[in-house]
Amino acid sequence: MNALPANPPDETHAALLGRLGSRSVVFVGLMGAGKTAIGRKVATMLALPFIDSDQEIESVSRMTVPELFERYGETEFRALEQRVILRVLENGPQVLSTGGGAFMNAQTREAIAAHGVSVWLKAELGLLMERVSKKQNRPLLKSADPRTVLERLMGERYPVYATSDVTVPTRDDRKEVIAAEVVDALCRHFGIDETAATGEVES
Repeated sequence: MNALPANPPDETHAALLGRLGSRSVVFVGLMGAGKTAIGRKVATMLALPFIDSDQEIESVSRMTVPELFERYGETEFRALEQRVILRVLENGPQVLSTGGGAFMNAQTREAIAAHGVSVWLKAELGLLMERVSKKQNRPLLKSADPRTVLERLMGERYPVYATSDVTVPTRDDRKEVIAAEVVDALCRHFGIDETAATGEVES
């Protein structure tokens, strides 16, 4: 007999889903922050569909993200990314993981603000380096000194990521733990009492 999940959908999740309405939970952050892994867990917790924008882009273009960068350059890739994310956002509620540069596009930010709730997974440099060094599919890190590139990206992007609706520090912990912290942060954002949500939530 299967054990019950540790965090079954309860009144708190129902209240959160009620507040979300047709909006999406949109994860933003640098490569390696865990947007896809944590996003999947949050989607499972809230019984929502999960979409990864990079996978959607690869499906639409029939090319990998590194191939797109190689063939068309970053500017063209960002334009395609923007179109894909805007289309996906029309189909909420869902959990959407976006590429590291997506939130830097002003129109994409506006669309996320209009159709979603943005969640920044904020990671320290050491954690990002440890994670991205294991993967060779990061076009922006094709450099002799990826650490310097990551530091530059953090300097450019963190002030913009900081405008997200919700910020959740991430670290080397179990995905379930971080996902639960994201749901708690979303509840706080909407003013939902996590300890005694009854559905009668104060505005």
